[in-house]
Amino acid sequence: MRNNSLRKLLAAGVFLSVGMLAGAAMAQGDLPSLQANQANWASPGRTDDLNRYSPLEQINTSNVGKLQVAWTFSTGVLRGHEGQPLVIGDVMYVHTPFPNIVYALDLNHDGKILWKYEPKQDPSVVPVMCCDTINRGVAYGDGKIFLHQADTTLVALDAKTGKPVWSVKTDDPGKGATGTDAPFVFKDKVYVGVSGGEFGVRGWVSAYSVKDGKMVWRAYSMGPDSDTLMDPAKTTSLGKPVGADSSLKTWQGDQWKIGGGGTWGWYGYDPKLNLIYYGSGNPSTWNPSQRPGDNKWSLTIFARDADTGMAKWVYQMTPHDEWDYDGINEMILADQEIGGKTVPTLVHFDRNGFGYTLNRENGELLVAAKFDPAVNWAHGIDMDKNSPNYGRPIRDPKYSTEQADVNHTGICPAALGSKDQQPATYDPDTKLFYVPTNHVCMDYEPFRVSYTAGQPYVGATLSMYPAPGSNNMGNFIAWDATKGKIVWSDPELFSVWSGALSTKGGVVFYGTLEGYLKAVDAKTGKELYKFKTPSGIIGNVITYEHAGKQYIAVLSGVGGWAGIGLAAGLTDPHAGLGAVGGYAALANYTNLGGQLTVFALPQ
Repeated sequence: MRNNSLRKLLAAGVFLSVGMLAGAAMAQGDLPSLQANQANWASPGRTDDLNRYSPLEQINTSNVGKLQVAWTFSTGVLRGHEGQPLVIGDVMYVHTPFPNIVYALDLNHDGKILWKYEPKQDPSVVPVMCCDTINRGVAYGDGKIFLHQADTTLVALDAKTGKPVWSVKTDDPGKGATGTDAPFVFKDKVYVGVSGGEFGVRGWVSAYSVKDGKMVWRAYSMGPDSDTLMDPAKTTSLGKPVGADSSLKTWQGDQWKIGGGGTWGWYGYDPKLNLIYYGSGNPSTWNPSQRPGDNKWSLTIFARDADTGMAKWVYQMTPHDEWDYDGINEMILADQEIGGKTVPTLVHFDRNGFGYTLNRENGELLVAAKFDPAVNWAHGIDMDKNSPNYGRPIRDPKYSTEQADVNHTGICPAALGSKDQQPATYDPDTKLFYVPTNHVCMDYEPFRVSYTAGQPYVGATLSMYPAPGSNNMGNFIAWDATKGKIVWSDPELFSVWSGALSTKGGVVFYGTLEGYLKAVDAKTGKELYKFKTPSGIIGNVITYEHAGKQYIAVLSGVGGWAGIGLAAGLTDPHAGLGAVGGYAALANYTNLGGQLTVFALPQ
């Protein structure tokens, strides 16, 4: 029935425009100036450093408990709503899961629709979308709104009218490639990656001209140096040159051609260094015995020249992954005091359960520590610079999954990691990072699988459950990245799958899978406010100012990997790569939905 409804929806029309209302002013200007205006939320992470911090402080610890719903908007789609709206001037841009509708809403009239863009996509792309039909948002630049559609079409829409200006096809869904990531605009280029590691798609990042959509460069996650855009002598890893064809040497035969390493996460940018930062995903297949070697450069942090794509440095966090510990989570750029010096750092909370602090100039590893106490697959990270294993995890062989057709039990974290794509936030006032986490473990049984283009290439059966001795499947934590220590931790019944927001008002916001928007004190973690929205929250909280008033906004609509059982109507506990059974109780707390909820203080 769902497929029939979807076909009718797509047949109804690909584009609707109701025009600009006379009272709606469209803010124009270059992206850096729009980001500098604290009233806006002009990029997916608000600013290019991905801090997700707002200097707005009208809403603060003394009054946040008085928040009320100001207005709401139904998206009309009932699947997982990840990502976040954009706010530029008097207009908010809201996206949906497949079929990837984009709305422009008039903030002068409580979200009245200015225009609506609905792309025409072949529904056959849905079965090759891993872990729900989500999309992580749109981007703005040069008067255009950029959307990476599920069918891997990157489209530029006129921000005033919603009419397509240009579009390019970035990959082939017929081979399992899909578009789920939010585009990012830095200077005159728009950057996107690809999903499809579970189908043997080789990951890449591409830069396209904002003006006309022409590809400027493409860098693959694995392959020869000409594909990965690496200079054997100049590209470094932990301070040493990577050497010629560093990726090829770590794969057996041509396995790298279907090696995974998807790039569907978040991209940070340092304009002083002109470097972009992102991570790559799991190697293909999930059965590690079929791909001996380190499988470089999957599960890797990349620092690349924004103009040329050439890699300056790389750091692989989980060589020869045996657990699906994708490295795509956000790279937060923040200068911090370490050893009495101010260091330009990159902080990354990885699926593997370790929080990493690196020098973003050269990739030096400064701190690596567990940010969830349940992590057991590795004892720690080798921090001895004189050790041949420097920077590598110190694995516990008890939790290896190398042996196929054996059910390996009690592995922490589960494949969805101690944190998945849900982005953390950094508060420069407290100098703490606030991290939505998963407190989940798993049983993992790999099996042999063969590759067929466009067919699943997983090779593992999973079961997920709360960490031993715990009733909670998530924690929301404050983290000191200079010491690698948890400062405070708030337990949550389910994984915290929502992106966080910190503000000058001393309040941190996040959402829960049951559907609560929560506000906590940045210093103590004390809960100051909560409100239950119509559906589970896997979207990222934002704030903006309009007509002198501060607002908080978040998309609710349960789904994503953790909520795939509800989103897709699945009941087999092993379905959804093990998530359906692990989160079966979620159905007792929430249901499907697709709504934007906007909050403000009373008049």
